[in-house]
Amino acid sequence: MKKFLTTTNIRGLLTPEELLSGNFGFEKEGLRIDQQGNLSITPHPDVFGNKLKNPYITTDFSESQVEIVTPTFNSLKEAYQCLTFLVDIVNTAIPNDQYIWNQSLPCILPDKYMIPLAEYEGKKGEESRDYRINLAKKYGTKKQMISGIHYNFSIDEKTIQKLYSNYEKEDISYKNFKNEIYLKITRNYLRLKWLIIYLTGATPSAHKTFTKECIDLMKNFDGIDSFYSKEGVSFRNSSIGYKNLLALYPRYDNIRNFINDVKSFIEEGNLSEAKELYTQIRLKPKDPTQYLESLLETGILYLEVRSIDINPFDKCGISLVDAEFVHLFLIYLLLKEESEYEKWQSEGVYNEEIIAEQAFNPDIFLLKDGENIKIKEWANEILNEIEELDNIFELKKENIIEIMRERVNNPKKTYSKQLVDIIENKGFIASQTSIAIHNKETSFESIDLETIRNNEKLLDYYTHSLPKIRL
Repeated sequence: MKKFLTTTNIRGLLTPEELLSGNFGFEKEGLRIDQQGNLSITPHPDVFGNKLKNPYITTDFSESQVEIVTPTFNSLKEAYQCLTFLVDIVNTAIPNDQYIWNQSLPCILPDKYMIPLAEYEGKKGEESRDYRINLAKKYGTKKQMISGIHYNFSIDEKTIQKLYSNYEKEDISYKNFKNEIYLKITRNYLRLKWLIIYLTGATPSAHKTFTKECIDLMKNFDGIDSFYSKEGVSFRNSSIGYKNLLALYPRYDNIRNFINDVKSFIEEGNLSEAKELYTQIRLKPKDPTQYLESLLETGILYLEVRSIDINPFDKCGISLVDAEFVHLFLIYLLLKEESEYEKWQSEGVYNEEIIAEQAFNPDIFLLKDGENIKIKEWANEILNEIEELDNIFELKKENIIEIMRERVNNPKKTYSKQLVDIIENKGFIASQTSIAIHNKETSFESIDLETIRNNEKLLDYYTHSLPKIRL
């Protein structure tokens, strides 16, 4: 097959609207806390009904960990508006003395044995609980309390079909062509994910009740009960984050090799099942319950980006500007020519952890195809290439690119640096609890029942999120 999808060979083929077209969705995790910032260990609120049947609001690992899942939209703005509405529903529906911790690293945690595993009904529920019991034994319950934002993305099918029509003379099926689109994005993402971690990282601090290995990486004490780092941006994505015990590098050159490698990880005992492979970006099939079989049969349906810390400065956990940049970044990854450096996966993990733990250390370097390079130099190089893409295809995203460039060239603009300033003044727990309480207040101000009754979409989200309430 000729050189696969570059700016040069699709220039003039797609309109700006076609290149930007896609399907978007979000998943947001958040811990329920009390007014002092302690984890609430009460059961998942009954108002949300059966966790397995509620399409929008469920739990993740723990009864204390609410998970919001939006439907898929062909507009990023619509997906974000839905996430906003579901966040408001959760904030107003949980008990009055509870709040949602809007941080990726956890609040004040009880003893590890007191953290309640999520409870589910029926045979499927038993399987889910058994899976969580095994995860707790393997990784520890405290690490399971790390939360995040998952960003789901696929390219519009009509755009893929138009790209494929330009390749019909090549010996490749449509399914494999579509797989290669997502595999190329994935490979480039795993090479360059460090930039997203730098731009969206917001976990420089942890409470003393979190894991010792995390606390040991943080050199500063907030004077109350928490620790923080002035050099790191995202300890959620650091060497002590929620990762597989062994570094696992499946092949991403084609789906069959990826599947065979994951199967071998399971056979060797490194994974209990396919979904235990914790990667910064995940290939998602049509049927997640039959993950590997579905990938082989119907191919990749969409990608799930998993590197993004919860943004405590936004009630939704992610800003619309950041969401728009991630979209632009994924398009860039599709069109960017790939490096042939053989150790790209291990180098990607090295860069990920260096950025997470030492992004603001002026003496550190990243590795680019085995050679040292300064963070600002490489970041600006990538942003320049994205800017060139923006100009060529007239995407009109220059304002978003400029915001990211400011974060690169002036670290004080990053979420992590802003958080450190707040933590040094107010402490980690007090400042983040204050944010959670404020978010709940603003949600009550935002929810208008009359508007919901007169809006079919909002009414659907409301009634399915809160099945025991009727407006």
